[in-house]
Amino acid sequence: MRRKRSFWLIAILGIILDQITKFIVVQNFAEVGDTVALWQGVFHLTYVINTGAAFSFFRGQVEILRWISLIVSLILIVFVWYSPRLSQSEQLGYGFILAGAIGNGIDRFLFGYVVDFLDFRLINFPVFNLADVAINIGILFLLISSFSSPSKPTQNN
Repeated sequence: MRRKRSFWLIAILGIILDQITKFIVVQNFAEVGDTVALWQGVFHLTYVINTGAAFSFFRGQVEILRWISLIVSLILIVFVWYSPRLSQSEQLGYGFILAGAIGNGIDRFLFGYVVDFLDFRLINFPVFNLADVAINIGILFLLISSFSSPSKPTQNN
């Protein structure tokens, strides 16, 4: 596990943080749809269940989505495990993406839906969760990595 330490650390911490926040939401909101304004009209915590993917694509396709998240997670783990060298930003990128895929995958396998709660209302954005945030952060790291000049890749960090 020392190999690609940043990848594993981000993935594990991301999964734990995602699952803890979802647990807190489920335990503290009486019903789906309940909301608490942190900044009225701008940002709320709203308990929502999502049977689809991002932006409610594939709504109700839980069976397909649970297997897609599992397959993507396994492919990502195998890819990173056998990659001879990954830069720090690549490790972080893949780690965040794995955290998000597994975080939402756990929900799909256990409950048949994903718990969402981050409600950014200023731009009427769909409600999302920390797993979704992790996936987007991971994509950002990979984009940065792809545009940055090649540097000495790390194998042990």
